[in-house]
Amino acid sequence: MTKYKLEYIWLDGYTPVPNLRGKTQVKEFDAFPKLEQLPLWNFDGSSTMQAEGRSSDCVLKPVAVYPDSERKNGVLVMCEVMMPDGKTPHPSNMRASINDDEGAWFGFEQEYFLYKNGRPLGFPETGFPAPQGPYYTGVGYSNVGDVARKIVEEHLDICLAAGLNHEGINAEVAKGQWEFQIFGKGSKTAADEIWMARYLLQRLCEKYGIDVEYHCKPLGDTDWNGSGMHANFSTAYMREVGGKEYFEQVMAAFEGACDDHIAVYGPDNHLRLTGKHETQSIHQFSYGVADRGASIRVPHSFVANGYRGYLEDRRPNSQGDPYQIAAQILRTIGSVPEPVEDRLAAVA
Repeated sequence: MTKYKLEYIWLDGYTPVPNLRGKTQVKEFDAFPKLEQLPLWNFDGSSTMQAEGRSSDCVLKPVAVYPDSERKNGVLVMCEVMMPDGKTPHPSNMRASINDDEGAWFGFEQEYFLYKNGRPLGFPETGFPAPQGPYYTGVGYSNVGDVARKIVEEHLDICLAAGLNHEGINAEVAKGQWEFQIFGKGSKTAADEIWMARYLLQRLCEKYGIDVEYHCKPLGDTDWNGSGMHANFSTAYMREVGGKEYFEQVMAAFEGACDDHIAVYGPDNHLRLTGKHETQSIHQFSYGVADRGASIRVPHSFVANGYRGYLEDRRPNSQGDPYQIAAQILRTIGSVPEPVEDRLAAVA
């Protein structure tokens, strides 16, 4: 028997953006534990905005498990928060409220800033560094500094060791700004892995004395980019059948549901979606081929392939909850009927 360190990780009840929480218990297993072997575990919800002190118990329900390369015999356990009965989802539990579909694929592009002493890495104590331009995918000390790349490379290795479907990293447009990409088949799988990658990044940065800033426009009304979490998405029908008529119907549905999308795409998005810095105005909806100033970017490959493939919603921001983002995208797509004859023809 081996003693494993089980790190139970969950989202608290803070609004409009929940925080990641975690606590460890040690249990013995014959081998690396499977999900069904992990027990429920309670915690003090009165300290996480999820219960009152006079009735403080909440319950953690394991929903995904990953190896933790940073701890000997470490296990990362993604959890949903349940009521004291262990069966009823807590009101803050967004994961439990969404339908899942393995045929729905999501690729999230998580942007963020690395901060130290209240400033992005590489910023002088007062004022600003040289304007944006050389930092995006930049190389060299003057562009990316001496520690940021070490952090993002370590984070990449840790995520891969955990089995996360991490697909890449790059320095972003603003100084001190970076991005990583996560892909998943199914809303819950993709969102679980984004939250876990965020957790691993924040934990890693502890040893460097650096914070991760997810706010979508941390530098305010300046000529510096904000941070998004662009959502690349497709359904089985979009990949296998598609077609221009169906695509146009989906885009009409997205335009009609614009307010519903903005409501769950992250707080303070009006600061980021200004029509500048590769964004469309929050008050408008547009789509275009290879247009990074559109609400939805249509890849050239999508059009060339007969309007089949994936699309990119550029409106979700870096603080957004991927559970809610994926769920809203699928609700909108689901409002457009898939012609039965096309589906049957594709299967045949």
